[in-house]
Amino acid sequence: MNKKMKYGSAILATTLILGACSANNATKTSNQAKNQAKQTKVTNGNWNTFGYDYGLSRNVPFSQITKSNVKDLGLVWSQKFKDLDKNVPNGNQSFPVVVDGVAYVTTSNNFVFAFDAVTGKQIWEWAPPQEVTDKITKTGMAGTNRGVSVGNGKVYMLTADNGLVSIDAKTGQTVKFVHLSDFYPDITAENGYYESSVPVYYKGKLLIGSAGSDNGVRGFFTVFNAEDLTPAWDQPFWTVPPKGEDWLKDGHFGGGGTVWMPASVDSDTGMMYISVANPAPDFYGAQRPGANPHTDSVVALDINTGKIIWEQQQQGHDLWDYDTADSPTVVTAKVNGKEQKVVTVGTKGSEWFAYDAKTGNPIYTNLAFGKIDHPEPTPSGVMVYPGVLGGQNYAPDTFDPASNLDLIPSIEQPGIYKSANNEADVKANGGFFGALTMGTTFAMPTDIKAFGRITAVDLNDGKIKWQIQTDDPMRGGLTSTKTGLSFYGELGGKVKALETATGKELWSFQTAGNTISAAPTLFTKGGKEYVMITSAGKDPQIFVFAIGGDKTQAQANGAGTNTSPEAKK
Repeated sequence: MNKKMKYGSAILATTLILGACSANNATKTSNQAKNQAKQTKVTNGNWNTFGYDYGLSRNVPFSQITKSNVKDLGLVWSQKFKDLDKNVPNGNQSFPVVVDGVAYVTTSNNFVFAFDAVTGKQIWEWAPPQEVTDKITKTGMAGTNRGVSVGNGKVYMLTADNGLVSIDAKTGQTVKFVHLSDFYPDITAENGYYESSVPVYYKGKLLIGSAGSDNGVRGFFTVFNAEDLTPAWDQPFWTVPPKGEDWLKDGHFGGGGTVWMPASVDSDTGMMYISVANPAPDFYGAQRPGANPHTDSVVALDINTGKIIWEQQQQGHDLWDYDTADSPTVVTAKVNGKEQKVVTVGTKGSEWFAYDAKTGNPIYTNLAFGKIDHPEPTPSGVMVYPGVLGGQNYAPDTFDPASNLDLIPSIEQPGIYKSANNEADVKANGGFFGALTMGTTFAMPTDIKAFGRITAVDLNDGKIKWQIQTDDPMRGGLTSTKTGLSFYGELGGKVKALETATGKELWSFQTAGNTISAAPTLFTKGGKEYVMITSAGKDPQIFVFAIGGDKTQAQANGAGTNTSPEAKK
């Protein structure tokens, strides 16, 4: 599946074989943890970017909550967003950040709230301008938002209508608001672009992609200057050619390749890594021949110039919507007994990969963590595993350096896929998903119950160490700790902790929320450790837990699988 690309002068290498065993495993583990800590650029117990550190490991060095006392976790505070603003819509996929005891949390349709992270007291609210809300309504785009970044005294967010805003972190007042179309006229909601991702703040720059692959847009990634919200590169890195050129020369509705999850960064080298989504049309590939680079790929870029350094494609000529969706994770791991900086990624096609971070040389490829059975879609329809929601969708994995394990959240849910007959069908049924409408291109079988999995892969040998089944599809993602715990939420509203090394469940708490579709944020304040998570559904909320909190649990709400368009991207 790894094919030579034509855009960006990539160099793809053959499988990297590593030797040399560790002379002292304890020393190696210690060094590995130190190297991982170098990647972490947060202090005072903060969580101030999407994945905790710039490599997005979601592994925190906090040690107060342990395997022996995790059972004493209880609720410290919770808040219903609609009680603060009745205009907040249903649903939520927000990954909160916490800086110096202040939590910055978004909701769908781009509302932002600042709370005292320990008490829950609201500090300020930023409500989106009416033009943003009107554009969401007019175009029918998803209003999903996954959070903000904080830096230099400002809070940064991408709005659904392809806006970029900086907000004063203390007051909640708008500092500056621009639209990407101010600089790149084609990047508009009318052309099918929309924003659900986080603009990662890194050393005075904002790393930005977009959503909209299924609408046939031309995917891109770019960097802006955080100070004045202007482009830092001469041009975006375009992931696919313009319409009418190369593999898009014959199709009128093709494109795709958006980057709709945050980039990761290797702080030592200044290289950044992006995950690229599917080509369009989704289930009809006759007018987009070949592998369709850079779609369904991990691409490494120079953060200062946007120049491509290496790339690897996980699925060529994708006919099943198998985005490489989740952000690449950059970690220092033990590989075949030797420390190595690696990039790992799971795909919606239920496959996991690991590459050398500097060269892109493959280390492990095509490790299946779910059922895979994907015949080509036909006009009459075929059953496909995994379905359109995953494999691993946007829900982030976590890497624990102590156990050397990468924990992958995934979805086990098939779909019945139908393809277009020809380009005329694509034109006649254009819109969401590029090829045909959502209702006619795939359906979730009603007689098969969807569920989830958590899979632990040992980076030393690339093998599955353990795998557990969860009642609900894993939509939210995981966060791990120095003390050997991993936290996550479920669609039924439960927040859980398991032992990272074994997968054994150690704690479970039923919240009053449901459809938890984001991963936990962990932080400390005044020497105390907290777990924060958002829930979705018709009454989206935020919950914060700590040792000694209220152990009274709510009644389950009976949440189901989210199969709306918003659930996909």
